Amino acid sequence: MARHYNVLFLCTGNSARSIMAEAILNVKGKAHFTAYSAGSHPTGTVRPEALRQLELTKIPTLGLRSKRWDEFALPDAPKLDFVITVCDNAAKEMCPIWPGQPTSAHWGVPDPAAVQGSEAEIERAFREALLLLNRRIDLFLALPLEKLDNLAIKRELNNIGQATIGS
Repeated sequence: MARHYNVLFLCTGNSARSIMAEAILNVKGKAHFTAYSAGSHPTGTVRPEALRQLELTKIPTLGLRSKRWDEFALPDAPKLDFVITVCDNAAKEMCPIWPGQPTSAHWGVPDPAAVQGSEAEIERAFREALLLLNRRIDLFLALPLEKLDNLAIKRELNNIGQATIGS
């Protein structure tokens, strides 16, 4: 019988990228994964542009909320198997570091919430973030986790973090 895994997507604001990753994995990986998201300095609101992109791809948004990462450090919090940061190091954004034993990886995604420009440019930034997260989650779901040791899983997760939309 396949194991069930808990995954936490971490970001700074928990308003777009980590929220989209949580929603995507909860749909695509429903049988074997439960995804969560949180931020080190959450904004307290989910960006409507992120919700719109999810809805356009028929991914449910009910219950998505911006939350602090310390919710997942409480004694009754789910035991985490994976912690994946999605903040953008290239933009000098500070990524939170998760203490403890879950396998961790960094999947940098440019922050669509930081884009300034026309409505179309902002929508494109959110769509590209969603497509990139979707691609990386597809690669993650294709991993034979039961057959890989922890070092191999960590290496594969880091490789996935380098994947682009077309690769």
